[in-house]
Amino acid sequence: MSYLSISTWSLHRNLGPLRWTAWDEKTSTPITNEQEQPQVITLLELPGEAAARGYQAIEVCHFHFPSTEPAYLEQLRNAFNAAGIKFDTLLLDYGDLTTTDATRKSADLSLIRHWIDTASLSGAKQIRIVAGEAQPTDEEALQASADSLAELAQYAVSKGVRVITENFKALTSTSDSSLKLLAQAGEHVGFITDFGNYHGEGKLAEISATAPLSVSVHVKPTYDPDGFPDTDELITYLNQVQEVGYNGAYVLIYDGPGDMWEGLNRVKTIVEPFILTAR
Repeated sequence: MSYLSISTWSLHRNLGPLRWTAWDEKTSTPITNEQEQPQVITLLELPGEAAARGYQAIEVCHFHFPSTEPAYLEQLRNAFNAAGIKFDTLLLDYGDLTTTDATRKSADLSLIRHWIDTASLSGAKQIRIVAGEAQPTDEEALQASADSLAELAQYAVSKGVRVITENFKALTSTSDSSLKLLAQAGEHVGFITDFGNYHGEGKLAEISATAPLSVSVHVKPTYDPDGFPDTDELITYLNQVQEVGYNGAYVLIYDGPGDMWEGLNRVKTIVEPFILTAR
C-alpha cells in the first residue's frame, strides 16, 4: 500500500543543529561536527505535526538525533506511537563499506551497529546504510559492500530492524551497480530509489530498474530558483514507478528556499493523486 512520508532533511532548517559525522584522519576515529540551525520544532514534536499535515510516516536523518541515550529514544518511540505515525527509516548518512583502510572499516562497522541499536530502541522499522564510495564499476568493492551489508543485516534482524541501502554515493550511482549489489547482498537487504540521485539520459530507465525492488522512493523533483518543482518531469517519474509496480512509501524531499512546509506542500499536491491511485 502506498502512503505519504517525509524525510527530516526536508525540514533541516527547522530542526535545530545538524550533527554531521566525519572521519578524522589524525585520530583515526569518527567525529561529530555540529552545524548550527534554528530550532523551530523539536524532533519529539515532529511526529504530531507531520500527522496533522496528512503524512503517514517519517524518515529521520541520523544527524537530527539530539541524543542516542535510551531514555531519549524511548521518548521518540512514544512520540511516534502517540501521533499514530510510522517511523519508517533511520537514514544513516555516514560510513564507507568500501574503504580499504582496515582501521576505518572496523570503526565504521562499529558505529553502524550503534546506529542499528539506536534504530531498534527508537522504533524505526529500517536503517538506511550507505553502500560505499568506491566507483560503481569496482567489482571487488561491490562484493565487499554486499558482504558487509549482509553481515549487518543479520545483526539488525536480531534487533527487529531491516537493513536497506540506496542509490546514494558513488558505488550505487547507477542502476546496474545497485542491482548487482542487491543480488550479492541477498534478500535481507532492501533498497531506496531516490529520483534525484540518478543522472543523465538513462535516468528514467534507471529509476524503473530499481523502483520495483524498493521499500520507498525519495520524491526529489528538479526545483526552480524559487523552490517550485518541475511538475511535468515529476509526473513522468511518478507514472513510471507505478507502471513498474511500485507500491510503497513516497518520501517527499524539499531543500529549496522559503518555508520548508510550504515547499513540501507544493510537492505533496502533485504526489497525492498517485497515492490514491496506488491504493
